[in-house]
Amino acid sequence: MYTLSNIADVIGARPIGGGDNSRVVAHLLHDSRGVSFPESSLFFALVTRRSDGHHYIGDAYRKGVRAFVVSEPINVDEFPAASFLQVTNSLHALQALAAWHRAHFSIPVIGITGSNGKTIVKEWLFQLLEPEYRIVRSPRSYNSQIGVALSVWMLRPEHTLALFEAGISEAGEMERLALMIRPDIGVLTNIGSAHDEGFVSTEQKRSEKGRLFEGARVVIGPEPWTGLLPHHVSWGQESGAGLRIESIRREGSETRVAASYRGVTVEIRAPFSDEASVANALTCATVLIYLGYSIDTINNRLAALQAVDMRLQLKRGANGCTLINDSYSADLTSLQHALHFMGGQQTGQPRTVILSDFTEAGTQPERFYTQVAAALEAAGVRKCVLIGEGIGRHLVLPADVQRFAYRDTDAFLAQYRPGLFRDETILIKGGRSFRFERIVAALETRVHQTVLEIDLNALAGNLKQYRALLRPQTKVMAMVKAFSYGSGSAEIASILQYHHVDYLGVAYADEGVALRQSGIALPIMVMNADASSFDALIEYQLQPVIYSFPILEAFERYLQREGLQSWPVHIELETGMNRLGFSALEIDALARHLQGTGWLRVQSVFSHLAASEDPAQDDFTREQAARYEAMTAKLKSALGYRFLEHISNSAAIIRHPQLQYDLVRLGIGMYGVEIETKQLELHAVATLRSTIAQLKYLEAGETVSYNRRGVVKEASVIATVRIGYADGYSRRLGYGIGKMWVRGHLAPVIGTVCMDMTMIDVTHVPGVEVGDEVEVFGQELPVQQVAEWMGTIPYEIMTGVSQRVKRVYFQE
Repeated sequence: MYTLSNIADVIGARPIGGGDNSRVVAHLLHDSRGVSFPESSLFFALVTRRSDGHHYIGDAYRKGVRAFVVSEPINVDEFPAASFLQVTNSLHALQALAAWHRAHFSIPVIGITGSNGKTIVKEWLFQLLEPEYRIVRSPRSYNSQIGVALSVWMLRPEHTLALFEAGISEAGEMERLALMIRPDIGVLTNIGSAHDEGFVSTEQKRSEKGRLFEGARVVIGPEPWTGLLPHHVSWGQESGAGLRIESIRREGSETRVAASYRGVTVEIRAPFSDEASVANALTCATVLIYLGYSIDTINNRLAALQAVDMRLQLKRGANGCTLINDSYSADLTSLQHALHFMGGQQTGQPRTVILSDFTEAGTQPERFYTQVAAALEAAGVRKCVLIGEGIGRHLVLPADVQRFAYRDTDAFLAQYRPGLFRDETILIKGGRSFRFERIVAALETRVHQTVLEIDLNALAGNLKQYRALLRPQTKVMAMVKAFSYGSGSAEIASILQYHHVDYLGVAYADEGVALRQSGIALPIMVMNADASSFDALIEYQLQPVIYSFPILEAFERYLQREGLQSWPVHIELETGMNRLGFSALEIDALARHLQGTGWLRVQSVFSHLAASEDPAQDDFTREQAARYEAMTAKLKSALGYRFLEHISNSAAIIRHPQLQYDLVRLGIGMYGVEIETKQLELHAVATLRSTIAQLKYLEAGETVSYNRRGVVKEASVIATVRIGYADGYSRRLGYGIGKMWVRGHLAPVIGTVCMDMTMIDVTHVPGVEVGDEVEVFGQELPVQQVAEWMGTIPYEIMTGVSQRVKRVYFQE
C-alpha cells in the first residue's frame, strides 16, 4: 500500500493540516455513509452539480477518517488530527491515483464496454475463467467515472487477471476511463440505443467507445462493430468474422450455434434461448477461443453458467424479519456495499448476516477475514451465521456478537428452525456455489405469487433527473403519502434519506409516525393534521400543515397547554384548487395572527397548482402563481423572517421552471410516471407481476368466469393468472378492456375479474406455459396505459395495489 505522502506526489496535491502524512492508505472513499475502515481510508470530497463532498467531511471525520482529498478551502482547525491534500479537481485526482496504481501491474486486463450487456459479459467471463485465474473485477455495475477508479484500486499482487467494465453516456468520457483500465484485451458487447442523447450519431458513439481499446492487442465482439476496429476477432455471419456463424438452432431452453473458426467446424451450445443471452454467450465463447480454450471445455463451462441477477433485493421475512438478498457473490468490496445498503434501511431491528466462504481470502485468510470482521463491526452486526469451512475457521468476532458456524448450506438447512431469527434485519450474502437462494426461500414470508417489485435504482435515477432541472439552491420535498404511492413507505423513505432529499411529505400523522418508528430522521410535513393527531405530532417531531383558522387556533391551544413554543408548521394557501388553504380574503388576518404568536414558527408557505400539466390551463397556472406571490409577500412582511416558498409539483418542475421558488414537491414523477412532455427519460419504479396458475383449452362457444360473460369465439387457450380485485386489479379491466404482458405479447382479459384470479386469452402467445411470469404493469406495460384502459389516472392504479401483495425491493 501507499502512504499519504506517496499519494500527494502522484496526484500533485498540496498537503495541509496537522495530520500524519505517513499514514498508509488501503481504502478509497467518496461517501461518508460507507465508512468501514476509517484508519486506512482516504476520503475524496467529490463535487457534482447536486452534491458537494466537502459538506460531508465532518461526518467522515466523526467516523474516524483522518485523510482527505479536497478541492475547496478547508478550515483545518476544525479537524486537528486530519491530513488534507489540496487539489484542483478531486475526481481527476481520484482517477490519476487509480491510473498510477494500474501501472504497477502487468497481468492481463480485459476491458469491456458497449451499450448493453457489459455487466453480464463481465460476470460470465468471471465464471468461465475462474478455474485458471485469480480474478479481480468491477463490483456489480461499477463502470462510471468514479466506479472504474474504485474498481482499478482493487488490483492486488495476488491477482492474475482483471475484468473491468466501462460505461459512458456522452462524448469525451472514455478517455479518462481508458487511462485507468489500459486493457490488453478489449470486449465490445454491442452498440445500441442506450444513452443516444449524449451523442450526435451512432458512429460517434462507436468511435467514443472504441477509445477504450487504443493500445489493446485485440478487440473481441460481434460484427459489424468490432470489424471497424483494428486487431479484432469478431463473431457473426459476415465472411470476415473470426467465429463465423453458419446457423442458430433453438431447442427448448438451449441454443446450438453451428460455426467455423479458422476453417474448423465447431458447435457452441448456450444454455439460453433469448437473443440477448445467446449474443452475450457468443461474445464470451469468442474470448475463450482467443485465449486457447478447446470447444469441449467452452461448452462444458457454458453449460454451468448461472444467470446473473445484479439486484440486491429487500424482502419481508418470516417472524417479522427483513431480508436483504445478495446471494450473488462473496468479495470484500461487495460485502461493504451490501452492509452500506443494510445500514440505509431504517428498520430499527438488530442486524444479522449470513455469510459464505470468500474466494478472495487467498493464502492469507487470517489477514483477509480480519478485514471482514472490521466491516461487520463497523456496520453494527450483532449476529453472524457462517457457512463454509474457511470462514468458520478464520473469522474471529467480538465476544458480544452471536456466532453460528456450519460446514455448508445443507448443514445449515438441516438444523434450521424458524425460531432462530425473529424481528431482525438479515443480510444473506454468499458465493454462487453455496446456493444461498435456498436459505432465502426458507426465511421468506409465505405469500402468493403476485409481487410488486420496487426498483430502488430507478427511484434514485428519476430523482436525479428531476434534480438536474432545478437550480442548485432549490430544495426537494419527496412525497411519500399513501404508502409511497403503493410502493412502501419506510423502504422508499430510507432510500430518499440516503440520497439527501430535504423534506418528506405525508398525508396523515400515522404515516409520519410509521416513518419515525422505522428510523427516518428527515423533516416530515403532515398534510392533513387534526386535533386527534396533535399528541403524535409532538411525540414524533412531525410538522403539521395549517390550512384554516380552526386548526390554527386548536394547535396553538394544544402547544400552550403543553408549554411548547416555536413549533415548526407549514401554511397552506388557497389559490385556485379550492380544496384546503387560507384564502386571499383571510390573508391579512392570518398575517396579524402569526405576527403575534410565539407558539408557531412558519417553516414554509405553499399552495397547490390545479392543472400544471395541462397546456390549455397555463394562463390559470400563472394566475395561481401571481395570487400565491401576492399572499406570500404579506406574510413575509408580517413575520419578519424567512420561510420556504413552494408551489411546484412534478409536472410544474418540467413545464413551469420559473415557479421553483425555494422548494419543489416531487411526487408521482419520482415513481416514473411523467406527463406527456417526455423531456425526461424516467423509469418505472414499480412493476406488478404475477404468474399463470393453469391453462385451459376451450372450444368456440364455451364461457369464462362469473355470469358467463366471457365467450370464447374460437378454439382458444385461456390462462388463469394469480391476481384479482382483492389484490388491486380492478373489475373495470374485465371483458377485454384490460391486457397483461406475457412472453412479449399483450393478452386481453376475458370474462369477469374475480377476487383472487383473472383469466386472459393467450391463444396467440407462442410457447406459453404454466408458471410463466405475467406483467400487470411496469417496464413493458406502463401504468399510464392501464390507467387509460380503466378511464382513470396512474395514482389510482398504484395506490390501489393491496397490502397482501408482497413488495420486493431491489438495487443494482
